[in-house]
Amino acid sequence: MARIRLENISKSFANHAAVKDLSLDVKDGEFFVLLGPTGAGKTTTLRIIAGLEKPSGGAVHINDANVNDWGPAERDVALVLQQYSLYPRLTVRDNLAFPLRSRVRNMAPADIEKRIEYAARTLRIQHLLDRKTDRLSGGEMQRVSIGRAIVREPQVFLMDEPLSALDAKLRESLRSELKDLQMRLGATFIFVTHDQVEAMTMGDRIGILNQGRLVQVGTPQEVYSNPRDTFVASFVGAPAINLLPGRLAGNAAVISAKDFELPLTGRPEGEGAYTFGIRPENVTVESGAPVEARIHDIENHGIEKIVTLRVGENFVRATVPARVNVALEDAVRFGWNPDKVMLFDATTGLNLRHKAA
Repeated sequence: MARIRLENISKSFANHAAVKDLSLDVKDGEFFVLLGPTGAGKTTTLRIIAGLEKPSGGAVHINDANVNDWGPAERDVALVLQQYSLYPRLTVRDNLAFPLRSRVRNMAPADIEKRIEYAARTLRIQHLLDRKTDRLSGGEMQRVSIGRAIVREPQVFLMDEPLSALDAKLRESLRSELKDLQMRLGATFIFVTHDQVEAMTMGDRIGILNQGRLVQVGTPQEVYSNPRDTFVASFVGAPAINLLPGRLAGNAAVISAKDFELPLTGRPEGEGAYTFGIRPENVTVESGAPVEARIHDIENHGIEKIVTLRVGENFVRATVPARVNVALEDAVRFGWNPDKVMLFDATTGLNLRHKAA
């Protein structure tokens, strides 16, 4: 397999900078996720690794070799896309065999059959081998598309939002199957997505892109509990973090004088405006809590509810057990866990308590 290292990569199209001075080190055998919103530069970065785009600056290394001048075939990577890229009139078997029958590979029929059998068994599609791909479901077609990558036995698997066109139940199933596949193959996977649930459940590490820049790299737990700035904090986590503008007064966060003040643990140095961040699971709704609010909205999620609390013009989301009986416009009281409050600079958005990994 392979280690991938990007060194100060930049890529511009006309006057638009898609990727800006990006450096990244993906370990051999790692499941690495590139996460970010549409237009963040994720697909461009993947295409640069694949050799489909040439960087405007910087270097791509595969196993310590500079591959800037290598074509896609020389890099020995497999690209799996959101679109299935299958030949609809061919059977699954012939689709799997297709990349092995090229003049470059020139593999013997017996060796091709061994690889097809291995890929089919790995993906549990043996029963589909003689079926034409235009008769497959979306999930089956995506398995075949992944199988076309497996039979090549590449150094690196590059996946560009391969699950985004599938329904929610199928996405959930294939997420666990892809992670299991990566662990069984011991392969290096680089997986692009805008879906933070995919990133959090699949990635060994996550790299978060924003406007072409890599803003933070870490394990799912690190980027969730120790975000570098308000962008990372708001992009990772569901339901989204509460970001509340306010100021300091002693050891309290003052969101709104008199009716919305809550305690803090460890006062930061310096006065001025801050943004206070608190995850919904760290907000408590209970009698005797410091702040009074009204129930503005209720989302039922089965085992829990997400309630939105209204305090004047401020809104706070809280996660409560499903058994908690509340209705719209009910008066309730709430507080937060002061140890879990994040402090962000109101101007730069940087986390004042961020600890670099």
